[in-house]
Amino acid sequence: MAGKKVLIVYAHQEPRSFNASLKRVAVHELSQQGCTVTVSDLYAMDFEPRATRKDITGALSNPEFFSYGVEAYEACKKRSLTSDIIDEQKKVQEADLVILQFPLYWFSVPAILKGWMDRVLCQGFAFDIPGFYDSGFLKDKLALLSLTTGSTAEMYTKTGVSGDFRYFLWPLQHGTLHFCGFKVLAPQISFAPEIASEEERKGMVASWAERLKTIWNEEPIPCTPDWYFGQ
Repeated sequence: MAGKKVLIVYAHQEPRSFNASLKRVAVHELSQQGCTVTVSDLYAMDFEPRATRKDITGALSNPEFFSYGVEAYEACKKRSLTSDIIDEQKKVQEADLVILQFPLYWFSVPAILKGWMDRVLCQGFAFDIPGFYDSGFLKDKLALLSLTTGSTAEMYTKTGVSGDFRYFLWPLQHGTLHFCGFKVLAPQISFAPEIASEEERKGMVASWAERLKTIWNEEPIPCTPDWYFGQ
């Protein structure tokens, strides 16, 4: 939709990967609609995933005992977080929709993307206490996970060996995105592209592009435990 701003946080090392194809088609489709699309290519940026005292540029509020959460919160209020964090927060702040594009590692995000969440979505910027879940600071924004798996769709069912795919989405969609207030759109899961045929892979990319044509009309999922764990 013209005028909308989209941030794609992209976590894959290989520019010719299937994840890269999904990212490229999203940039193309959303740009065609008149959206402004920004990509944070975390590996290309050599993004720092570790949450350390280097993230605070000013004086520590308690130099005797380092607590990252406390110091990041204070630094956020004083605008003394390090510039790479502030740059990413600005991109998030400006976005109407944030898409996280990544391959599933151990039922979760790759370390570099976990570090992005740890450092960028800090207290004072993304939430406060009180000021989380439905009243999280990013409550006027949409978020969407677009991910690839190694295992097949059959393995990610209630009776499958890995359990329902919604189980691993709980900490990411609910405990992170919704905690910060995001309204979460249904995930885009491309199952087992490495063992799929070329034709099937093309179909996965095409269905993502097709979905993005009407993405602004979608309703968020109901962010309740029942969506994840209900029968």
